[in-house]
Amino acid sequence: MTSKRIQFGGWLDDFAEHLSVERGLSPNTVEAYLRDLTMYGDWAAEQGYSPLATTRNEIRAFLSYREKDWCPSCRTTLDNAVAEEGLCGRCGSTVRAGVSRRSVARGLSALRGFYRYCVAMGRLQDDPTENVKHKAVSRRLPKSLSLKEIEDILCQPDTKKPAGVRDRAMLEVAYGSGLRVTELISLRLADLEFEEHFIRCRGKGGKERLVPLGKEARQWVERYIGQARPVHSRRHNEPALFLTQQGSSMTRQRFGQCVKRYAASAGIEASKVSPHVFRHSFATHLLEGDADLRAVQAMLGHVDISTTEIYTHVDRKRLRRVYDRYFPRA
Repeated sequence: MTSKRIQFGGWLDDFAEHLSVERGLSPNTVEAYLRDLTMYGDWAAEQGYSPLATTRNEIRAFLSYREKDWCPSCRTTLDNAVAEEGLCGRCGSTVRAGVSRRSVARGLSALRGFYRYCVAMGRLQDDPTENVKHKAVSRRLPKSLSLKEIEDILCQPDTKKPAGVRDRAMLEVAYGSGLRVTELISLRLADLEFEEHFIRCRGKGGKERLVPLGKEARQWVERYIGQARPVHSRRHNEPALFLTQQGSSMTRQRFGQCVKRYAASAGIEASKVSPHVFRHSFATHLLEGDADLRAVQAMLGHVDISTTEIYTHVDRKRLRRVYDRYFPRA
């Protein structure tokens, strides 16, 4: 148990197991929850009270502390106008910048989940997050690339080299099947169902789903397996599909760097491109082609269709077609 978790009396470890086993959340999501909770535990200890005996007002104070600029010397939150050029207007000390409203909302979600769990387990009588609200967070419209931009990026890897063939195959699957980057790098050889033109992937919480594998993506994956993968493989029975030149499984960070590098070489601003933008583009292009929303939901692995519906706000052409076709006074 780390020192940060001592403030919670070991309850965080139980909560983490609950999130992972009972709720089926991904390791990344569980870790994000724990980071927010330990941050609250540290802050509560600095204020002189236990996070296991907290109140609504203290929860609200913490949320305010996170969102506003903070001067560690004055030990007070500051209005943005008071903190100029990163310095406190009162004492001149370096100011810790407040986080985004979205990050604060995520922190409240973590606290609410933890305290509800404690009440359900009989460890606490009252939930201190009950009736605690925060400013609504507007859902950001997902960024996507045009088909030409996607094709320009796909053409960038040097396919005369094994690493280039691997990168082309990964880019084709990322776009052609709309996988999350963690799903992409977690693919195994056994997940490929070439005869049925599907791949089996494991999404958030370990949930499995079948995703179509397009003709172009399939051809590049077959070429990668036949020509490039044997060059990188160091073990005869290595299960991972996509390997680094050292023979280990490809990482999220390394693939993300590849995507940005190829975007830049295609003349596209690298800061606007990430592996997830390929997934957004996959969904947007399907809906532009009048794909059924439920089918797109299944392919993306969204539990709630409202998550998929956000892509309909991006495709204005499709909305106009539907409006013109079905509205009597269009």
